[in-house]
Amino acid sequence: MDAGQAPKPLLLAVVAALIGAVVAAIVGLLTFGVQATAEREHVPLAIELAGDAPQLRTVADRITSLSGDLVSWRVTAAGEARKLLEDKEIYGYLRLAPGTPPATAIVVSDAVNPQATLAAQGILGAVAGTLDQPGVPVQNLHSTGIAGRVAPLAASGLLWLAGMVGALLFGLLAVRRGIRAGLVSRATLTVAGSLAGVAVVAGFFRLWSDFLPLTAGVLGFLLLTALAFAAVQGALFRLLGIRAMAILGPLYLIAPAVAGTVPELLDPAYRVTLWSWTPFRFSTEGLRSLLIGTPAAPDVRTGVLVLSIMAVVGLAVLLWPGRSTGQQAQPDPADRVVPVGVDQADGLPGAEREPAVEHGDGGVRR
Repeated sequence: MDAGQAPKPLLLAVVAALIGAVVAAIVGLLTFGVQATAEREHVPLAIELAGDAPQLRTVADRITSLSGDLVSWRVTAAGEARKLLEDKEIYGYLRLAPGTPPATAIVVSDAVNPQATLAAQGILGAVAGTLDQPGVPVQNLHSTGIAGRVAPLAASGLLWLAGMVGALLFGLLAVRRGIRAGLVSRATLTVAGSLAGVAVVAGFFRLWSDFLPLTAGVLGFLLLTALAFAAVQGALFRLLGIRAMAILGPLYLIAPAVAGTVPELLDPAYRVTLWSWTPFRFSTEGLRSLLIGTPAAPDVRTGVLVLSIMAVVGLAVLLWPGRSTGQQAQPDPADRVVPVGVDQADGLPGAEREPAVEHGDGGVRR
């Protein structure tokens, strides 16, 4: 080996180690950092006055004045707080009824993000404790159990993973075999991958709990989510090729950590840079409402709108006729076989440079 080339392996080893550390730092910042910097601020809660007694208003005013920036309170009349909770404008409420001290009850809902529900229940429980009300009853409007809390985010992650791996394998195989992916093959990959992903998720739902409904609305929303994810992934692979994994891979790691919570429990930096746009939160929250049985919730309409836009834009890029950058397959050198005859071989550059040598039997070889 040339002495001038000896340090190259050492340099490559150092560079590779530094790149690995940088990747770990970025992923740690965007995943574990979300949890490490979590803070509760302006959590939307309500106090429902189940009566017209002036005493209740006095108690409500005292509660709202002592909470600071931790809670964003709404004081409502009887029945209004429930609608706010159903629309997910609040994460829970404290019901106050006439009495000495006032009768209280905590109302939450599993239709809301699980972390938001847990935070709301903890804050409301602490507030009720200041009213000399030990053992305050907790009412859950839509109780689902552990499976119902886990399933929405799990479905989003699995559908993203199914589409990403399918598109990656298709691209690698196409390049390996020297196949140029056409419109029909790209469309088939998107549709088949979406259907297969939904089948996997539906199977897990049935395995995890008999109470997770597989209604037409739930299956339709899952299919829309799968189609939107697969279309965007396929479009990125068509434009960037294997380089698309630099975007799709981190999204799979980052988005669930952010979509699994609510903005009031995130550091403001993560709230703006990640939570505000991650597609996982639209699919997760919309699916949660459908699984709970609240299809009229606003996040269902928002999820359908956002996922539909993703699907349309992704399919437009994926199926637009023309040459694709990422999947412009080139055959391997070993596959490039050029048949040549004897006369053609004599005209090759190598043949011109090699002098003719006689064989011992009188033949001529080069």
